[in-house]
Amino acid sequence: MTLLASWAAIDSRNPSAVYIVSDSRISWGKRAKFDFGKKVFGCHNSPDIFGYCGDVLFPSIVLNQITDLIDQGLLFGENWDCIQKTEAVTKKLIESFKNYPTEVKDITTNSLQVIHCSRDNEQNFHCSKIEWRKEANEWKGTTVELKDFSDKLFVIGSGAKEFKIKYEDHWKSVNTKTSRAIYHCFNDTLENIEDSQCGGAPQLVGLYRIENARHYGIIYNGNRYFQGIKINNLKNFNNIEWRNELFEICDGNTMKIKSNAQRQPNPLRD
Repeated sequence: MTLLASWAAIDSRNPSAVYIVSDSRISWGKRAKFDFGKKVFGCHNSPDIFGYCGDVLFPSIVLNQITDLIDQGLLFGENWDCIQKTEAVTKKLIESFKNYPTEVKDITTNSLQVIHCSRDNEQNFHCSKIEWRKEANEWKGTTVELKDFSDKLFVIGSGAKEFKIKYEDHWKSVNTKTSRAIYHCFNDTLENIEDSQCGGAPQLVGLYRIENARHYGIIYNGNRYFQGIKINNLKNFNNIEWRNELFEICDGNTMKIKSNAQRQPNPLRD
Protein backbone atom coordinates (compact mmCIF):
# COMPACT_ATOMS: atom_id res chain seq x y z
CA MET A 1 0.00 0.00 0.00
CA THR A 2 1.59 3.29 1.06
CA LEU A 3 2.88 5.56 3.78
CA LEU A 4 2.01 9.16 2.90
CA ALA A 5 2.04 12.27 5.07
CA SER A 6 1.22 15.91 4.45
CA TRP A 7 2.08 18.78 6.73
CA ALA A 8 2.14 22.55 7.02
CA ALA A 9 5.17 24.63 7.95
CA ILE A 10 4.28 27.67 10.04
CA ASP A 11 6.50 30.73 10.30
CA SER A 12 5.58 33.39 12.91
CA ARG A 13 2.11 31.79 13.08
CA ASN A 14 1.55 32.15 9.34
CA PRO A 15 1.72 29.21 6.92
CA SER A 16 4.91 29.35 4.86
CA ALA A 17 4.69 26.00 3.05
CA VAL A 18 2.86 22.70 2.73
CA TYR A 19 4.48 19.39 1.85
CA ILE A 20 3.53 15.87 0.80
CA VAL A 21 5.96 12.98 1.35
CA SER A 22 5.43 9.36 0.37
CA ASP A 23 7.22 6.06 0.11
CA SER A 24 7.80 4.61 -3.37
CA ARG A 25 6.67 1.00 -3.09
CA ILE A 26 3.96 -0.48 -5.27
CA SER A 27 3.02 -3.98 -4.16
CA TRP A 28 0.79 -6.78 -5.37
CA GLY A 29 -0.09 -8.30 -2.01
CA LYS A 30 2.79 -10.53 -0.93
CA ARG A 31 3.46 -11.66 -4.50
CA ALA A 32 5.63 -8.86 -5.82
CA LYS A 33 6.83 -5.32 -5.21
CA PHE A 34 8.26 -2.40 -7.19
CA ASP A 35 10.11 0.24 -5.18
CA PHE A 36 10.21 3.00 -7.80
CA GLY A 37 6.59 4.10 -8.25
CA LYS A 38 5.65 7.78 -8.43
CA LYS A 39 3.14 8.78 -5.74
CA VAL A 40 3.41 12.57 -5.47
CA PHE A 41 2.60 15.11 -8.18
CA GLY A 42 2.86 18.86 -8.64
CA CYS A 43 1.85 21.48 -11.17
CA HIS A 44 4.37 23.67 -12.99
CA ASN A 45 1.91 26.47 -13.71
CA SER A 46 -0.36 26.40 -10.66
CA PRO A 47 0.24 26.20 -6.88
CA ASP A 48 -1.20 22.70 -6.46
CA ILE A 49 0.33 19.42 -5.28
CA PHE A 50 -1.08 15.91 -4.92
CA GLY A 51 -0.39 12.50 -3.42
CA TYR A 52 -2.34 9.24 -3.28
CA CYS A 53 -2.68 5.86 -1.62
CA GLY A 54 -4.88 2.83 -2.16
CA ASP A 55 -5.37 1.57 -5.69
CA VAL A 56 -2.31 2.40 -7.81
CA LEU A 57 -3.35 2.26 -11.45
CA PHE A 58 -6.26 4.72 -11.38
CA PRO A 59 -4.66 7.61 -9.45
CA SER A 60 -1.25 7.27 -11.11
CA ILE A 61 -2.92 7.69 -14.51
CA VAL A 62 -5.55 10.27 -13.61
CA LEU A 63 -3.37 12.52 -11.44
CA ASN A 64 -0.90 12.80 -14.31
CA GLN A 65 -3.81 13.84 -16.52
CA ILE A 66 -5.20 16.27 -13.95
CA THR A 67 -1.85 18.03 -13.42
CA ASP A 68 -1.50 18.36 -17.20
CA LEU A 69 -5.01 19.81 -17.49
CA ILE A 70 -4.20 22.31 -14.75
CA ASP A 71 -0.89 23.29 -16.33
CA GLN A 72 -2.57 23.92 -19.67
CA GLY A 73 -5.19 26.14 -18.04
CA LEU A 74 -8.05 23.78 -18.87
CA LEU A 75 -9.34 22.74 -15.44
CA PHE A 76 -9.30 25.87 -13.26
CA GLY A 77 -10.86 29.26 -13.83
CA GLU A 78 -8.86 32.44 -13.47
CA ASN A 79 -8.41 33.58 -9.84
CA TRP A 80 -10.21 30.54 -8.39
CA ASP A 81 -9.80 29.99 -4.68
CA CYS A 82 -8.61 26.70 -3.20
CA ILE A 83 -12.09 25.33 -2.51
CA GLN A 84 -13.13 25.87 -6.13
CA LYS A 85 -9.97 24.12 -7.31
CA THR A 86 -10.52 21.12 -5.03
CA GLU A 87 -14.12 20.85 -6.22
CA ALA A 88 -12.94 20.79 -9.85
CA VAL A 89 -10.35 18.09 -9.04
CA THR A 90 -12.98 16.02 -7.24
CA LYS A 91 -15.41 16.27 -10.17
CA LYS A 92 -12.71 15.15 -12.59
CA LEU A 93 -11.78 12.21 -10.36
CA ILE A 94 -15.43 11.11 -10.16
CA GLU A 95 -15.93 11.57 -13.88
CA SER A 96 -12.86 9.46 -14.70
CA PHE A 97 -13.70 6.83 -12.09
CA LYS A 98 -17.08 6.18 -13.72
CA ASN A 99 -15.17 4.69 -16.65
CA TYR A 100 -12.83 2.62 -14.49
CA PRO A 101 -13.42 -1.15 -15.00
CA THR A 102 -14.37 -2.16 -11.46
CA GLU A 103 -15.81 -5.42 -12.75
CA VAL A 104 -12.28 -6.75 -13.22
CA LYS A 105 -11.38 -8.77 -10.14
CA ASP A 106 -8.95 -7.10 -7.71
CA ILE A 107 -8.46 -4.02 -9.87
CA THR A 108 -9.33 -1.74 -6.97
CA THR A 109 -8.57 -1.90 -3.29
CA ASN A 110 -11.15 -1.17 -0.62
CA SER A 111 -10.36 2.52 -0.71
CA LEU A 112 -8.68 5.23 -2.72
CA GLN A 113 -7.41 8.47 -1.18
CA VAL A 114 -6.03 11.59 -2.87
CA ILE A 115 -4.44 14.47 -0.97
CA HIS A 116 -4.71 17.88 -2.63
CA CYS A 117 -2.78 20.85 -1.21
CA SER A 118 -3.27 24.24 -2.81
CA ARG A 119 -2.64 27.97 -2.42
CA ASP A 120 -4.73 30.90 -3.62
CA ASN A 121 -3.79 34.39 -4.77
CA GLU A 122 -3.95 35.69 -1.21
CA GLN A 123 -1.30 33.18 -0.08
CA ASN A 124 -3.88 31.11 1.78
CA PHE A 125 -3.09 27.38 1.93
CA HIS A 126 -5.68 24.62 1.82
CA CYS A 127 -5.33 20.86 2.24
CA SER A 128 -8.04 18.28 1.50
CA LYS A 129 -8.42 14.52 1.36
CA ILE A 130 -10.64 13.20 -1.45
CA GLU A 131 -11.63 9.62 -0.68
CA TRP A 132 -13.54 6.77 -2.30
CA ARG A 133 -14.55 3.67 -0.32
CA LYS A 134 -15.77 0.46 -1.89
CA GLU A 135 -18.48 -0.40 0.67
CA ALA A 136 -20.31 2.88 0.07
CA ASN A 137 -19.14 3.34 -3.52
CA GLU A 138 -19.06 7.09 -3.10
CA TRP A 139 -16.57 9.94 -2.90
CA LYS A 140 -16.18 12.20 0.13
CA GLY A 141 -14.00 15.19 0.87
CA THR A 142 -12.34 16.16 4.15
CA THR A 143 -10.59 19.45 4.82
CA VAL A 144 -8.19 20.01 7.70
CA GLU A 145 -7.61 23.36 9.36
CA LEU A 146 -4.03 24.59 9.57
CA LYS A 147 -2.79 25.30 13.09
CA ASP A 148 -0.60 28.16 14.29
CA PHE A 149 2.40 25.81 14.48
CA SER A 150 3.96 23.24 12.14
CA ASP A 151 2.18 19.90 12.34
CA LYS A 152 0.94 16.98 10.28
CA LEU A 153 -2.25 17.46 8.26
CA PHE A 154 -2.99 13.98 6.91
CA VAL A 155 -1.22 10.65 7.43
CA ILE A 156 -2.70 7.88 5.28
CA GLY A 157 -1.95 4.43 3.95
CA SER A 158 -1.20 1.07 5.49
CA GLY A 159 1.90 2.48 7.22
CA ALA A 160 0.01 5.32 8.93
CA LYS A 161 -0.44 3.46 12.22
CA GLU A 162 3.29 2.91 12.65
CA PHE A 163 3.99 6.56 11.79
CA LYS A 164 1.52 7.85 14.37
CA ILE A 165 3.04 5.70 17.11
CA LYS A 166 6.54 7.05 16.38
CA TYR A 167 5.24 10.60 16.05
CA GLU A 168 4.36 10.65 19.73
CA ASP A 169 8.08 10.49 20.54
CA HIS A 170 8.99 13.14 17.96
CA TRP A 171 6.24 15.38 19.32
CA LYS A 172 7.82 15.21 22.77
CA SER A 173 11.33 15.99 21.49
CA VAL A 174 13.05 19.36 21.11
CA ASN A 175 11.87 19.37 17.49
CA THR A 176 8.19 19.54 18.42
CA LYS A 177 6.07 21.79 16.21
CA THR A 178 8.62 21.83 13.38
CA SER A 179 8.69 20.53 9.81
CA ARG A 180 11.76 18.45 10.52
CA ALA A 181 9.90 16.55 13.24
CA ILE A 182 7.41 15.24 10.66
CA TYR A 183 10.10 14.45 8.11
CA HIS A 184 12.34 12.78 10.70
CA CYS A 185 9.39 10.69 11.85
CA PHE A 186 8.58 9.71 8.28
CA ASN A 187 12.13 8.54 7.60
CA ASP A 188 12.43 6.75 10.94
CA THR A 189 9.16 4.94 10.24
CA LEU A 190 10.06 4.00 6.67
CA GLU A 191 13.50 2.68 7.57
CA ASN A 192 12.13 0.41 10.30
CA ILE A 193 8.63 -0.29 9.04
CA GLU A 194 7.03 -3.65 9.70
CA ASP A 195 4.43 -3.24 6.97
CA SER A 196 5.93 -5.07 3.99
CA GLN A 197 3.75 -3.08 1.59
CA CYS A 198 5.68 0.12 2.34
CA GLY A 199 9.24 0.75 1.23
CA GLY A 200 11.58 2.30 -1.28
CA ALA A 201 12.95 5.83 -0.99
CA PRO A 202 10.94 8.85 0.17
CA GLN A 203 9.65 11.25 -2.47
CA LEU A 204 8.77 14.83 -1.61
CA VAL A 205 6.86 17.72 -3.16
CA GLY A 206 6.31 21.14 -1.60
CA LEU A 207 4.47 24.39 -2.08
CA TYR A 208 5.63 27.78 -0.77
CA ARG A 209 4.13 31.25 -0.44
CA ILE A 210 5.43 32.04 -3.93
CA GLU A 211 5.85 30.05 -7.14
CA ASN A 212 4.35 26.66 -7.89
CA ALA A 213 5.09 23.04 -6.99
CA ARG A 214 8.65 22.15 -6.08
CA HIS A 215 9.86 18.57 -6.48
CA TYR A 216 12.89 17.63 -4.40
CA GLY A 217 15.75 15.27 -4.97
CA ILE A 218 16.14 12.91 -2.04
CA ILE A 219 19.43 11.54 -0.67
CA TYR A 220 18.59 8.21 0.90
CA ASN A 221 20.93 5.40 2.00
CA GLY A 222 23.80 7.00 0.11
CA ASN A 223 21.94 7.29 -3.21
CA ARG A 224 20.10 10.02 -5.13
CA TYR A 225 16.40 9.63 -5.87
CA PHE A 226 13.89 11.80 -7.69
CA GLN A 227 10.17 11.02 -7.57
CA GLY A 228 11.00 7.51 -6.40
CA ILE A 229 13.56 6.56 -9.03
CA LYS A 230 17.33 6.24 -8.44
CA ILE A 231 19.27 8.75 -10.54
CA ASN A 232 22.95 8.35 -9.57
CA ASN A 233 23.94 7.97 -13.24
CA LEU A 234 22.46 11.26 -14.47
CA LYS A 235 23.82 14.82 -14.76
CA ASN A 236 23.15 18.41 -13.62
CA PHE A 237 22.05 17.29 -10.16
CA ASN A 238 21.87 20.83 -8.81
CA ASN A 239 19.10 21.78 -11.22
CA ILE A 240 16.83 20.75 -8.36
CA GLU A 241 16.89 21.19 -4.58
CA TRP A 242 18.08 18.24 -2.49
CA ARG A 243 17.15 17.07 0.99
CA ASN A 244 18.67 14.29 3.08
CA GLU A 245 17.05 12.11 5.73
CA LEU A 246 17.31 14.97 8.23
CA PHE A 247 15.51 17.43 5.90
CA GLU A 248 18.77 19.34 5.45
CA ILE A 249 19.47 21.21 2.19
CA CYS A 250 22.23 19.37 0.35
CA ASP A 251 24.47 19.66 -2.68
CA GLY A 252 23.30 17.25 -5.37
CA ASN A 253 26.83 16.50 -6.54
CA THR A 254 28.50 15.78 -3.21
CA MET A 255 25.35 14.63 -1.37
CA LYS A 256 26.64 16.59 1.64
CA ILE A 257 24.81 19.33 3.51
CA LYS A 258 25.48 22.74 1.96
CA SER A 259 27.92 24.91 3.88
CA ASN A 260 25.34 27.66 4.46
CA ALA A 261 22.42 25.31 5.23
CA GLN A 262 20.85 24.97 8.65
CA ARG A 263 21.46 21.67 10.37
CA GLN A 264 18.37 19.70 11.38
CA PRO A 265 19.48 17.13 13.98
CA ASN A 266 17.22 14.26 14.89
CA PRO A 267 17.38 13.97 18.71
CA LEU A 268 15.95 10.45 18.62
CA ARG A 269 18.95 9.23 16.62
CA ASP A 270 21.83 11.22 18.10
